[in-house]
Amino acid sequence: MVLSRISRERRIPIKTLLILRHAKAEPDAGDGDEARPLAKRGRRAAERVGELIADQLPDLVLSSSSVRTRETVERLQKGAGSLPRVEYEPELYLASPKKLVAVLAARGGDVARLMLVGHNPGLEDLVSDLTGERVSLPTAGLAECTLEVDRWSDVTLGTRAELVRLTYPRDDD
Repeated sequence: MVLSRISRERRIPIKTLLILRHAKAEPDAGDGDEARPLAKRGRRAAERVGELIADQLPDLVLSSSSVRTRETVERLQKGAGSLPRVEYEPELYLASPKKLVAVLAARGGDVARLMLVGHNPGLEDLVSDLTGERVSLPTAGLAECTLEVDRWSDVTLGTRAELVRLTYPRDDD
């Protein structure tokens, strides 16, 4: 008789963090930085990102509440066909990595795939803090990272993540 041993080790789930910088915005026309809408090029790029992630949608999108990030999410949704759940968080506007992590820890719950939509330099710095890699996130740039954590509330700036992919939508114009 052969007995097999089954590992009793606890497997830590893999969480996926998608970090998307807002798409290209119009220059400030005097209404203030938060009120800047997307440029035509930005609208196309955000839709393209939506098309690229359509087969692996996030379970939750946490976005800055600025006009350009809201429009980025709307165009992302158009390109992807749908987005399950979107929450706009004013505290994500021009947020530091510390604030970004605090918001995803407080709002992420137990979803497997979470997307942050926001602004630089905070997003680039967050990718660097989590992965140890310096990356460039131009407008509509998307970084995909994986983390071995049970819950988003376990994530800190000291949590290690793996940078899986960088996506830059191509604009042919």
